[in-house]
Amino acid sequence: MSAHAVLDDLLDLLVVPGYSSIGPALRRRWWPTDAGPFAGHPEVVVTGASSGLGEATARALAGLGARVHLVGRSAGRLDGAAHRIRAAVPSAELVVHEADVSDLDAMRTLAAGLRGSVTSIHALIHCAGLIPPRRELSAQGHEMAFATHVLGPYRLTLELGEPLRADGDARVIFVSSGGMYSAPLVRDLEFVEGRYSGIRAYARTKRMQVSIAEMLGEHFGGPPGESGDPVVHSMHPGWAATPGVTGSIATFGRLTKPILRTPEQGADTIVWLAAASGPTGPTGRTGPTTTTGQFWHDRKVRPTHYLRWQHDSPSARRHLWEQCERA
Repeated sequence: MSAHAVLDDLLDLLVVPGYSSIGPALRRRWWPTDAGPFAGHPEVVVTGASSGLGEATARALAGLGARVHLVGRSAGRLDGAAHRIRAAVPSAELVVHEADVSDLDAMRTLAAGLRGSVTSIHALIHCAGLIPPRRELSAQGHEMAFATHVLGPYRLTLELGEPLRADGDARVIFVSSGGMYSAPLVRDLEFVEGRYSGIRAYARTKRMQVSIAEMLGEHFGGPPGESGDPVVHSMHPGWAATPGVTGSIATFGRLTKPILRTPEQGADTIVWLAAASGPTGPTGRTGPTTTTGQFWHDRKVRPTHYLRWQHDSPSARRHLWEQCERA
C-alpha cells in the first residue's frame, strides 16, 4: 500500500481531517483527474437543487455542458437557484421542476413528465434532504425523513429506468452522509418505536440510502458498461457549509465553521461520479462506470462499516426492499 493510500485511510479514521475541508486540500494531490466537459448536452436530474449541495452540483454539471433539471419543493427557491447558476454559467441549460421528493405521487408525475420530454437521462442525483424537527408525515403517511431520503428516490429511480437505460452510460447517485456510520440498518424504518429524534432519523435513513443503492445496483444488474443498465452509487460529502448543517444542526455548524467544506467541495465527488468516464484511479481499474453499488467519499470507494454492529442483516435488507416496493 502506498504512503498516499495509508494517509488517505487515516484521514477518515481520524474523522475530523477526513470529513472537514482538510480532506480535499490534501487528497486532491493524488485523487483521480477532474472530469472533462461532456460530449453533447446530456440530461441530468438533480433533486434538492434549490440550495446547498444540490445547487452546487447543478452549477458544476451545467458548467460541464449538461442540461440540468432542477427539482425542488419551492418554485421561488428553484427560480433563485436557477438565476444564481445562470449568473455563474451564462451558457447553462436549465429546466425547473417543482416537486416534493417525499410525495410518491409527485415523483410518479415528475417521472412521467421527464419520460415524455427526454429520450435519455445520463445522471439522476438524489440530493434532497432534511432533518425533521419533529416526527412528521408525508402526503402518503410515511415518516418524513424515510419518505424524502429513501421512498421518493427509490420510486423516482425505478420510474426513470427507461430513459436511464437509453443513455447506455447512466449513473444514479444517492447523496448520503458520514452520519450513517452511527446508525445500523434497523427494521423500524419509520421511527415508530421509542422517542423520536430528527437527527437519529436522518442518520438511519442515510444508512438506508447506502443499502438501497447497493440493492438497486443489483436490481438493474449486468456488468457495468456492458449491459446498458445504469450504475448506482452512494457517497458522502463530508462536513459542508449547507443549510442543513448551519441551520438544522446549528451548534455543530458553529463549532466546525472554520473547517467546514464549501458546498463546491462537498459536491465534488457527486460531480465526479456523474461526469467521469472509464476506469480511474492509480490502478486504472476502479471508477464510477466500472463498478456499481459502491459507497464513495473524496473520489474513492470507502467501507460501509468499520464495526460489526454496523453491518446490515439479510432480514433487515429484505424488509427495507419490501417496504420500498410496497409504498
